[in-house]
Amino acid sequence: MAFNLAQCATAAASVAPRTPRPRSAAAASVSVSFSARKAAAAAAGSVRLQRQACCEPSVAPARSVLCRAAVSGKTAADRAASRRRSGGVPVFVMMPLDTVKKCGTALNRRKAVQASLSALKSAGVEGVMVDVWWGIAESDGPGRYNFAGYMELVEMARKAGLKVQAVMSFHQCGGNVGDSVNIPLPRWAVEEMERDQDLCYTDQWGRRNYEYVSLGCDAMPVLKGRTPVECYTDFMRAFRDHFADYLGNTVVEIQVGMGPAGELRYPSYPESNGTWKFPGIGAFQCNDRYMRSSLKAAAEAAGKPQWGHGGPTDAGGYNNWPEDTIFFRGDNGGWSTEYGDFFLSWYSQMLLEHGDRILSGATSVFAAAPVEVSVKVAGIHWHYGTRSHAPELTAGYYNTRHHDGYRPIARLLARHGAVLNFTCVEMRDHEQPQEAQCMPEHLVRQVGAAARAAGVGLAGENALPRYDGTAHDQVVATAAERCAAEDRMVAFTYLRMGPDLFHPDNWQRFAAFVRRMNGAGSCREAAEREAHGVAQATGSLVHEAAVELRS
Repeated sequence: MAFNLAQCATAAASVAPRTPRPRSAAAASVSVSFSARKAAAAAAGSVRLQRQACCEPSVAPARSVLCRAAVSGKTAADRAASRRRSGGVPVFVMMPLDTVKKCGTALNRRKAVQASLSALKSAGVEGVMVDVWWGIAESDGPGRYNFAGYMELVEMARKAGLKVQAVMSFHQCGGNVGDSVNIPLPRWAVEEMERDQDLCYTDQWGRRNYEYVSLGCDAMPVLKGRTPVECYTDFMRAFRDHFADYLGNTVVEIQVGMGPAGELRYPSYPESNGTWKFPGIGAFQCNDRYMRSSLKAAAEAAGKPQWGHGGPTDAGGYNNWPEDTIFFRGDNGGWSTEYGDFFLSWYSQMLLEHGDRILSGATSVFAAAPVEVSVKVAGIHWHYGTRSHAPELTAGYYNTRHHDGYRPIARLLARHGAVLNFTCVEMRDHEQPQEAQCMPEHLVRQVGAAARAAGVGLAGENALPRYDGTAHDQVVATAAERCAAEDRMVAFTYLRMGPDLFHPDNWQRFAAFVRRMNGAGSCREAAEREAHGVAQATGSLVHEAAVELRS
């Protein structure tokens, strides 16, 4: 396959290192015009079950990765290998969900942020992760971007000597585990969803979900003349242009949101209004008219038009368990039939193609930027010990005792040079409800094997806030204490910055944890001695951060 290397060389010459300079809030808040993009429209055709677009490399993503390699001198795999050879796993810390004010122009609790960043740097943390909310940065109207508050944070991180992982958060904040604030989608997008409720994910009972625009309309110009994928790509392009001086030297990773909670999945287990409670199996989200149209076409193409009228109606409700249902029970449930394979293949393929479309946009935008691109995959560990793995199936991961649902995801990310970010790294099997057959350790091992087989970097997060040594030990063992360098994670992001983290005892344990991660599982006693010194040296900063974060 031939590529225009001259174009890559020209791009490389145009992004010579520059000294970052702070920009004014006015400069960070601008309007960007846009137009319909023929290439995006052409790329997003009707979905067919047998389509091979997600099974074979395409020219555009490969070219994007090649150009990025020419600019930065290293591919994503090269950079991941370099990190592993250094012997440590860099630790990032998630910022509070409401780090930036809803108006977008400034930070919340600026003094707390300043003190927190200084303390994190002293503890040996590599950087921070922050949600760049679509509902904040493009709230004023289509194509009108306001990154002023985020610019302030990035500049503060640069001065503190910290790196930034920026999450392109195209989902609503509120209604998921750990959501302590409410940040809806941009009002102009919500208005379109209210006008045409089939833009919302919909279950078999007609419940509409406003967390994220349904992937069924990815290719439809339903958001003020743009497709959802065009909106996401335009947003990422605007972010790239605003933060050009910081890419590579401060902003080192772009995590691309692809669904609820920023994860590549369907909103199958929403907590809002008590709809779902752990460890329920969730529900399929395929009943908006766009999804039904795709299912109908797939069923007709398979010669089974009777299968195209909707998803399974015998799969129970959000809070059922697999054995409560006809579809998910045992070895002979509907999931194991010819119809079950057809439906689950279509449902999971739709999710893969959604990821492919957004990643194509992301890699085209960041092709010439020396940053990692990553995608977050949910750690759905409950009922993992059953044959059907029902909660994974309703979320869009066709993973059963007989079918690996994570290798196709890993292969998709490999084609785009993206890192796979996975959760629940801190969990141990025996800590979870055994009656629900929770197996987070087994799940992490399966996803790790899929990442290795595809040659993609694996990064991790803890799913729930944990400040105890047991959770730290589990993360160190899973992420860093690996004999082979290629088995180590490329990064770990700690959930989350807040007053509890800066409690003196929690802070000292955290500092020891960071030391162990940086040393790829180095001696606990030595790490604890160093952490004691860190705790003493940062006592006033930590106290200030805790007080300000509670205010």
